[in-house]
Amino acid sequence: MAHSAAFYCQRFCVAEWAFFSLAVMLPVRGAAVGQHAPYKNAPAIVHTPLIEDNAMLKSIAALVSCTLFLAAVFVSASTSSPTVQLDDATVIGFTEGTSTSFLGIPFAQPPVGKLRLQLPQPIARHTGVINATTFGNQCIQQTIIPPTIPSNLPPEIPAFVAPMAEPLAVPQSEDCLNINVIVPAGTRPGAGLPVAAWIYGGGYQVGSNAVRPGAVIVNRSIELGQPVIFVSMNYRLSAFGFLGGSEIQKAGLGNLGLQDQREALRWVQKHISAFGGDPTKVTIWGESAGSQSVTFQMITNGGDTEGLFRAGWMESGSALPSGNFSKLQPTFDFIVSETGCASAPDALECLRDAPAEAITAAMDQTPTFLSFQALDTPWMPHTDGVFLEDNVQKLVLEGSIADIPFVAGTCEDEGTLFSLSSLNLTTAAEVAAYLKSNYFPGASDATISRLLELYPADPAAGSPFGTGDQFAFTPGFKRLSAFQGDFIFQAPRRFLLDLRAGKQVVRSFLNERDKIPGLGATHTTELPNVFGGGDMTDFLVRFVNTLDPNGGPEINWPEYSQEAPQLLTFVEGTPNLTIIPDTFRKEAMDFVTQLSLVQPL
Repeated sequence: MAHSAAFYCQRFCVAEWAFFSLAVMLPVRGAAVGQHAPYKNAPAIVHTPLIEDNAMLKSIAALVSCTLFLAAVFVSASTSSPTVQLDDATVIGFTEGTSTSFLGIPFAQPPVGKLRLQLPQPIARHTGVINATTFGNQCIQQTIIPPTIPSNLPPEIPAFVAPMAEPLAVPQSEDCLNINVIVPAGTRPGAGLPVAAWIYGGGYQVGSNAVRPGAVIVNRSIELGQPVIFVSMNYRLSAFGFLGGSEIQKAGLGNLGLQDQREALRWVQKHISAFGGDPTKVTIWGESAGSQSVTFQMITNGGDTEGLFRAGWMESGSALPSGNFSKLQPTFDFIVSETGCASAPDALECLRDAPAEAITAAMDQTPTFLSFQALDTPWMPHTDGVFLEDNVQKLVLEGSIADIPFVAGTCEDEGTLFSLSSLNLTTAAEVAAYLKSNYFPGASDATISRLLELYPADPAAGSPFGTGDQFAFTPGFKRLSAFQGDFIFQAPRRFLLDLRAGKQVVRSFLNERDKIPGLGATHTTELPNVFGGGDMTDFLVRFVNTLDPNGGPEINWPEYSQEAPQLLTFVEGTPNLTIIPDTFRKEAMDFVTQLSLVQPL
């Protein structure tokens, strides 16, 4: 009934609006025929009989009445949608299936203008109506250029890599600090559901909270009878979120993307109960850069979580060996030069006034994780003296880490993806020079030689592991793949687990599923399992609820210990889960870990 009345009134309003528009364009009473009405730049008027005053008034009255009616109908329709009250604001979401979504809610003030390259500023109070039915802006992304894949490589490789360079069909903007909240349909304030807070990956250069289907997690949690709330946050990237250099460090503005994550977690503490969540039961969870971010959130502030979260779940990233901010000075100088700020008395103020397009164009000229430099990019978090007070691995050694349960896992062949950009390295000498210039510029020749002994040219010892002489695309590919996977992913994971086992409840996993010809179980291959409603989803949901991933029909997932370091391993075939010791390549990883403490990224 309301729909038909609205349709009728809409048609009537359109007619009245057309009539009213024509009327105001006509000559006013007293104007000579052929003269313009007294409005600046009004269009020329042809001779038309004058409109009587009473007709005009009737038209205006009808238009106002109809507009008010339509507004009432709109409010009525809006109130039938799921809503949440935040401060003085009404947030409107939508329900689809068994989950209700509230998307793109601002959690901090827009970091634009004078707030660019500043710490995230909280929103004092939410006001008005927030339409949370579509994703908010994603943060400005760096352009990713995929490596050239030779035509003789398996076709599955370019098919796997290409989507990483494709921009998401979501608007990019500096005004991007928004958060998504997805809850079981019908959840009321005070329900006290645990929360899984997702931090996306993307090398700190790309990524968005619009990428992963959080409703899958929520729907599966309902099926398991252990409902959870899914939260995903945006954070600033590349030059907008991880610009380094002495000027940034002196201003205390390093690692702004990590600060954004922290501010989002504060927002969750303040507001998640309105969505039916329990602020004391938040698990932070991420993959790749997001996984490393989980570790950084556990380490900052002397390991004090401030009550923001009670557990962590890490996929392919942990205690990254983080170097000093001084290493990032050349990148800062380059960005400043490219934006015309080199001669400015205050480079930071100049950057705040520069067009965002100029900063983006400059950062697009810097290396990405798919460039020749691979994982040694200028946008990795570095020791800034504030958020990260020292090399992350040193902080772990000192025990400066949150005493909470956590899971830290990896994929078997993490490094193959990042070695596709260095297929031109064909000799041992070229590989040695690459390791020295790219990762360990201060290392002696003897150190590099020892590294090459531990990661030999023998294809059977390289990654993808367990493939013998297969996939040795160049003499350096498999050995570099093994090294890069260990240095950035496997060794930091093992280092973290070994130091914290026995002090807190920790577990680990290894993914060997969804292998790609030539790449194996490479970086990100575990994601279809967790975001596709697989058995990893079930482990995650139980962990978020009870801090123990066990309790289902699967085999028992043991705690990790120094005496028995064990990995729950996701494998192909039947059974598809097994337990293996975490002792592979021990000598090589021990050496890499010691080297990273002296020569961090």
